[in-house]
Amino acid sequence: MPGVSRSGRGRGAACGNDLLTDVAVGPAVAFAAGLLSFLSPCVLPLVPSYVGYLSGMTLEEVSGRRYRAIGHALLFVAGFSLVFILLGAGATALGASLRYHKLLLARAGGVLIILFGLYTLGLLRIGLFDRERRIHLDQKPVGYLGSAVVGMVFAAGWTPCIGPILGAILALAGSSGQLRHGVVLLAAYSAGLAVPFLIAAAALDAFRNWFQRFRRWMPWVHRASGIVLIGVGLLLVTGEFTRLAGWLQGMTPEFLRKLL
Repeated sequence: MPGVSRSGRGRGAACGNDLLTDVAVGPAVAFAAGLLSFLSPCVLPLVPSYVGYLSGMTLEEVSGRRYRAIGHALLFVAGFSLVFILLGAGATALGASLRYHKLLLARAGGVLIILFGLYTLGLLRIGLFDRERRIHLDQKPVGYLGSAVVGMVFAAGWTPCIGPILGAILALAGSSGQLRHGVVLLAAYSAGLAVPFLIAAAALDAFRNWFQRFRRWMPWVHRASGIVLIGVGLLLVTGEFTRLAGWLQGMTPEFLRKLL
């Protein structure tokens, strides 16, 4: 009986740690990944053009009619968030079908994320990401609904810069094996990409001034993205991702632990 009790406690602790990992650690990593995607060389410089394209206004007009720009930006964000979340649900469903190999799946996901990190650092070539994947729209669909469609197109044909980071989050979602956790991860990733985009739409002039100062740091952000991906991959491969959750559990307030 004592042996069974210890085993039960061990399984319960493991399940609790896995849950805390997905709830506390995973979304934070996914949100940071979204921010890094926004700061990538194939997204950040194009933000003012995207805002003008969505709203159908020149950059000068956007500043005077920012509520219209924000409305279009919100629907654009909703469009790409929907696609990303559906991708996350699909990756998680695949992981759930392999739940009996969860440990192996986590290790394989970690290796995949490390490869994405090496590609981002320029140390590895992956042909799939060397080809331009964006879908170009010669003319935006009319109205606010058209901005949602453009957001979905943006997500479906992500650029090589976003691909490795998004792929890493999808691998993390697949290794979780639980639909709710996969949806939360991709929602957090979408939020990391969406929040700065909405801020830029609301204050486009300030964003353009900030970008002129920030652009010299973009290569370093790209390298940092690769290092972060490699770090997350190593945590998964070594099993330290779950151990990190146990450490966070001791720092989590009691009320939050009850919610989890």
